[in-house]
Amino acid sequence: MTARKQLKLFDLTMIVIGLVIGMGIFRTATDSAQAALTPGIYFAAWIAGGIIALCGALTYAEIGSRFPITGGYYKIFAECYHPSVAFAINCIILISNAASLAGVALIGSEYISQLIFSQPASDVAKAFIAMGAVTIFYFVNLAGLRMSSRTQNVLMIIKIGMVLLLIGALFFPGASGAALHPSDALPGGGLHPSDVLPPGSASDGWSAIDYIKSFGIALIAVSFTYGGYQQTINFGDEVSNPRKTIPRGIFIGILVIISLYLLVQMAYVHAIGFEQLKTTKGIAAVVAEKMFGPSGKTVFTLLLFLAVLAYVNVLLLSNPRVMYAMSKDGILPKAFSRKDEKRDVLTVSLTVFAAICVIVLFFANTFDKILGFTIFLDSIGMATSAATIFILRKRTKHLDNTGIYTMRFFPLMPLIFISAYAFVGVSILLSTPMLALTGIIVFAVFLGIYFLVVHKNGRGISRP
Repeated sequence: MTARKQLKLFDLTMIVIGLVIGMGIFRTATDSAQAALTPGIYFAAWIAGGIIALCGALTYAEIGSRFPITGGYYKIFAECYHPSVAFAINCIILISNAASLAGVALIGSEYISQLIFSQPASDVAKAFIAMGAVTIFYFVNLAGLRMSSRTQNVLMIIKIGMVLLLIGALFFPGASGAALHPSDALPGGGLHPSDVLPPGSASDGWSAIDYIKSFGIALIAVSFTYGGYQQTINFGDEVSNPRKTIPRGIFIGILVIISLYLLVQMAYVHAIGFEQLKTTKGIAAVVAEKMFGPSGKTVFTLLLFLAVLAYVNVLLLSNPRVMYAMSKDGILPKAFSRKDEKRDVLTVSLTVFAAICVIVLFFANTFDKILGFTIFLDSIGMATSAATIFILRKRTKHLDNTGIYTMRFFPLMPLIFISAYAFVGVSILLSTPMLALTGIIVFAVFLGIYFLVVHKNGRGISRP
């Protein structure tokens, strides 16, 4: 066991940062600003998102320490819940991952469409660009091509570089809030508080309940941007001196992420203005244009689209492997484990996952719809997975005081995390009830599939 403990403090810190910082930071600020009645609520949502991420990451780290198994994030459900619930939750997590891929592809299409079209592109056109990206990389993966770790490192450098570039707007002469070109304005929509709040203004007539609702809706977009830390569950048994390294690495990593995200939000508000941020598309490219002119906007847009394509490719690589493992464990039909040995391609899993991504884009062709749907499904998965810590603590008492990581302030941290995602789920239910209802129906359908197909055929989720 000790031979596996290879991750040092710096390694774990970089893993946490790499898991969380994705493409959402280049889009979700607009959705969060649309929902926030005041700048105070806007920044409070970003701070709260970081605190929630910290509580979640530490919770998942202990789960990983008590349940050290490859693919722990999906196998933990089978360990702690009824097979039907585990099956349904694991399936909606895959749907959520597909929706997340679709959402990120739309972020890229929103940016690149500004270079392709002279006039603002329609939602349908942007959805087709996103579908095209998914389709291209589906065939790339089907041909057996793989993205090397070196390319992934370059991608991470590009993303960090773009984030630092945006932060630089705070200190760049002339990059302050000014009138935007009309083509930079969004036509409207998004998760706006007017969907659930009475008419009025941000400074006149709002009640405490209105502010709470506004904060909850703003937190939806923030939750998407902070996602990824749940994968720390897979490293709990591979960390050197876990009692000290895990909390320090996660705390430092989340603190760096919060700092970067807050600085980026300050840069957006500084360069664009809070009210204009609510209706600005391609916010990161707009900031780059203010700093370096039209050529800067073009270069930034191309770099971001390149990063989006790489993200799409990574998810098309990773998720079919999860489906393959689920098939091997009896969670999914055997067909999902079908593999082209010559090209090392999981043909069925890859095809099904890519098809789900395209279907999501077809029915929810705007980022706002995908955002609400994804985070609602995530709310179910996050809350139920974090709740397993209470079950595991009882079942693994024999591991206490054996050197594994155990969080401080238990049960406060997991309760904060679970309550936060329950709050986000309720916020989505109130602001966009049809999206929430769709998520509930999807969950219920998978429950039905389990009893009608999986359980009836004698297959179930085997506990490790």
